[in-house]
Amino acid sequence: MSKVLVTGFGAYAEETENPSGMIAWRLNGRRVGDDVICGVLLPVDTVTVRDALASALQETDPDIVVVTGVAPGRSAPALERVAINVRDFPIPDIGGRTPIDEPVDADGPAAYLNSLPIKAIMQGWRNAGLPGYVSNTAGTYLCNQTAYLAHHLTRSRATRVGLIHIPTVPLRAAQFDSPLPSMTVENIEDAVLLAISITSGHEGVDLRVGGGAIS
Repeated sequence: MSKVLVTGFGAYAEETENPSGMIAWRLNGRRVGDDVICGVLLPVDTVTVRDALASALQETDPDIVVVTGVAPGRSAPALERVAINVRDFPIPDIGGRTPIDEPVDADGPAAYLNSLPIKAIMQGWRNAGLPGYVSNTAGTYLCNQTAYLAHHLTRSRATRVGLIHIPTVPLRAAQFDSPLPSMTVENIEDAVLLAISITSGHEGVDLRVGGGAIS
């Protein structure tokens, strides 16, 4: 049995109903086979997110951590390959802060690679008829910061950690003059659940299938 922590974010800027927060709320207390999921809502706050995440990690002692965050404009769930030690915010957090070229952790390494079996998950999504892909940039906002911190705070354990960026939902996408790609909360939930199931059952090296990009 694995203990799984799924994190999502609360409201920020114009994302008043953050779908990543919806996912964390919907999955809290759910089971995937023998695995138990704890869903936790984190603040879009560069100062307090570390303590909130550390508290969740301490309380749940997870074997798997899946950080989720909305990325309006993404066409499908994206398995982020790497989290980098940079905060360079294009928009303020909820406290009005916009750090520029600052580290997530001054004593941490330059980056952490996603330790979920991202290629196996990508293939599993495709087999299930769910869109999804591997992304090589998680941005430099709170999603990247939180994924980096999840790796850094569990670095002495065997915890598997990864970030999944999710598209916006149809109701929000329709608010733009040029509607953005979107995906229903139900389909996003299915993608996250499948990612958990595949991670829990996967042993050894990841699948050797293509998922790279030219740029």
